[in-house]
Amino acid sequence: MPPGPLPRVCAWPGCEAEGAFRAPRSKDSLRDYQWLCLDHVREFNRAWDYFRGMTSDDIDRHRRDDVVWHRPTWRTAVQGCGPRIHDPLGLLDGLADLETERRPPPTRRLETETERMLGRLGLDATAVLTDVKQRYKQLAKRLHPDLHGGDRRAEERLKLINEAYTYLLHCGELA
Repeated sequence: MPPGPLPRVCAWPGCEAEGAFRAPRSKDSLRDYQWLCLDHVREFNRAWDYFRGMTSDDIDRHRRDDVVWHRPTWRTAVQGCGPRIHDPLGLLDGLADLETERRPPPTRRLETETERMLGRLGLDATAVLTDVKQRYKQLAKRLHPDLHGGDRRAEERLKLINEAYTYLLHCGELA
């Protein structure tokens, strides 16, 4: 019978046990592994702190970037926001004039989508992003399904609040 591969030795200094469990060498190279025995992989896991040395802002940024696998992203039209085109040379200025010539001006000022979504949160047009976040947290806590025992009206209200909050974060023209 041919001999099989030799067992790995634990990478812990001074340990001669079999290294059956892999652990990353550092947070910067998570796919570069070292092999540890059961006792040392437990000790390694207890001491592992991926975010050691990072500020709370760095951790928040990392968590947000984690959603898109740390790849660059760009804003898109979300829930009817429409495209936002950067036109530094003013090439599209004439198109806006043509659009207003075709349509007669409205007889009354219509409520914008941002104002409508602010209204869902009980805020007026003077609200800023911090007001929106604070109000959303209050309403989300008050309307949480666990507090209402499955009340459908509270659940529907929470859905509308979530939709408004998402819109205002991504599309709203808040100062």
